[in-house]
This record gives sequence, C-alpha cells and structure tokens, in this order.
Amino acid sequence: MSIPANLKYTKDHEWVSIEGDVATVGITHFAQKELGDIVYVEVETLDQTLDKDEVFGTVEAVKTVSDLFLPLTGEIIAFNESLESAPETVNSDPYGAGWMIKIKIADASEIDSLLSDEAYTQLIGA
Repeated sequence: MSIPANLKYTKDHEWVSIEGDVATVGITHFAQKELGDIVYVEVETLDQTLDKDEVFGTVEAVKTVSDLFLPLTGEIIAFNESLESAPETVNSDPYGAGWMIKIKIADASEIDSLLSDEAYTQLIGA
C-alpha cells in the first residue's frame, strides 16, 4: 500500500495536499479499502467556513456511511463534482482524481497538527 510522502494525513484517514493557502483533501487508500466500493460522496458545505474536525460531508459505501472530517479550519472553496457521477474514482485513484474538496486555509498553524507519512504509516500499522 503506497502512502505518498508529499502529503499530510489525519487520524481519520484523510490526506491533505497543501499549495500556498489552499489544501486539497481526500481519503486515503487505507480508508477506501476499509470502506469497500464507494457509491456516493456527499458534500453540502461548499462555500461554508468550518472549524477543524467538523463534519464536511459523507462517503457512502455498499455496506456503510462514514462522516468526513475537515482536517483544517477554512472555507470550502471547491468540490470535486466528477464524484457525483463517478464516486468509484475514490476507490481507483484516491490520491489523484478521487480528491474531494479544496479548502482556503484560515489558520496555517494547524498544518503542524497533521500527521507525516511516517506517522500515518505507524497509525495504520503498515
């Protein structure tokens, strides 16, 4: 299982890619594998500003529904609309085309609370 070194991670199995003051967020390979076949991704928080750890959406798999938690405080400025018609992209390309949202980061100091690839690898026991 690959865990890209250029990303940050959360204990809730989300990955974060940071470019300037914008963070792109998705779920990790581990998370999509645990969930199984993803059939729906719902994000109704577009254009809203939420605090770190608030629920920003849900991902629905064949057997379960799981909340998605915001890794950093900020405004949700984009949703990957291609997931509406092809949610399975989260399974096939979780670190690429399967991204979920983009956040305009409100507090850059929160980035330090995210996990490195090594820390995430230890968390999942890989």
